[in-house]
Amino acid sequence: MEQTTEPTTQNPPSQNSPRTPPDGQPNQNSQPNQNSQSNPPQDQSDRPRPQPSTERDIRNRPKRTASPAFRIAIIIGVVALLVVGFFVYRHLESYESTDDAQVDGHINSVSTRISGHVISLNVNDNQNVPAGTVLVEIDPADYQVAYESAKADFESAQAAAAAAGVNVPIESVSTTSQVSSSEADVAAARAGISSAKQQVESAKAQLAQAEANNVKAQNDLLRYKQLVDKQEISQQQYDVAVAAAKASAATVDSYRAMVDAAQDQVTQAQAKLAQSQAAYRNAQTGPQQIQVSRSRAAAALADAQRKKADLDQAALNLQYTKVVTPVAGLVSDRTVEVGQNVSPGQELMKIIPLNDIWITANFKETQLREMKIGQPVTIEVDANGRTYHGKIDSIAAASGARFSLLPPENATGNYVKVVQRIPVKIVLNPGQNDDQSLRPGMSVNPKVWIRQ
Repeated sequence: MEQTTEPTTQNPPSQNSPRTPPDGQPNQNSQPNQNSQSNPPQDQSDRPRPQPSTERDIRNRPKRTASPAFRIAIIIGVVALLVVGFFVYRHLESYESTDDAQVDGHINSVSTRISGHVISLNVNDNQNVPAGTVLVEIDPADYQVAYESAKADFESAQAAAAAAGVNVPIESVSTTSQVSSSEADVAAARAGISSAKQQVESAKAQLAQAEANNVKAQNDLLRYKQLVDKQEISQQQYDVAVAAAKASAATVDSYRAMVDAAQDQVTQAQAKLAQSQAAYRNAQTGPQQIQVSRSRAAAALADAQRKKADLDQAALNLQYTKVVTPVAGLVSDRTVEVGQNVSPGQELMKIIPLNDIWITANFKETQLREMKIGQPVTIEVDANGRTYHGKIDSIAAASGARFSLLPPENATGNYVKVVQRIPVKIVLNPGQNDDQSLRPGMSVNPKVWIRQ
């Protein structure tokens, strides 16, 4: 039966005695004392050393994995990994990001409204200019002459319009007076006709009386002739009868002439009535003449206003000889030089206002499921390595492909589904770009926090 020894802790053997194994067999690897003396041990301390265990002790020794502490440590490690994995997953699912994004902003094109010769250039590329700064000056000589000519034309037209306007009330009063006078003349002519007709009737009555008297006188003369022939009356009586007959005949002729004269007066009165009526009809055209005068005055006033518009345009053209910046920003892409002839609409340079910057991020359509306006965004800028904060301002109404020069047509039959990208506008929070370090076109990496 095999004899075993319990592992004990003994003092280390001396330097001169060989080390024996636990089974009592001599150590074959032991060296003679000379070797021991020539190679002294490294540890010269007197602390005790444990003796090696036997193979049975090694087999019967409990494993570390079977210890409760090891199991608890494993459980704690697994739980910790699960917790960390949960928070990592939750963090990764709390935002949507893309590298297809860039800084965007307004690029204001500055162009001239008139043609001319550039005589002065007041700015350089990448110069910061406030709004209203004179950028370019065009030779104003031709436009100054045009302004003076337009001013003279306007003053002349204005004077003509004033004169035409004064004639309107004068003609109005004159026409009213003519109408009233013509009406009075017509009434007087009609009254004259009535009076002349009455005179004709009176003259006719007197003529009839004179004719009757003349008939009596002629008859009396015939009787007196017979009597004088018989000498029954005196010659004197006969002479009286002859004179009376002649006077009666003359009276008839006189009244007949009076009748003719009265009829002539009627004719004259009728002619005067016709003349008065013609004058009245002419006076009745006065309102139309007044309207014509007013139209002339309005035309003169319109011509003056047209001349005023020409003057204003000449003044604007003179003002346009100085090209000013509409906004504050940096001058970029300047193409104009002194001595160059420019034409209307020609682009001279661009002004980029750096105080109005936003981010355009092209997210995949699958990333928009939980995106909403107002969600916070962090933006990492490649150029300066800084992180900015903002929020979603708006989402485009269509994908970027729809705004391309040749939009896709899926009805052609050669359809391949491609995940589209939708532009999302992100605005920076106040104070984020006070140093104006962002430039349109810079690449950025935005993260939209869809869950906090």
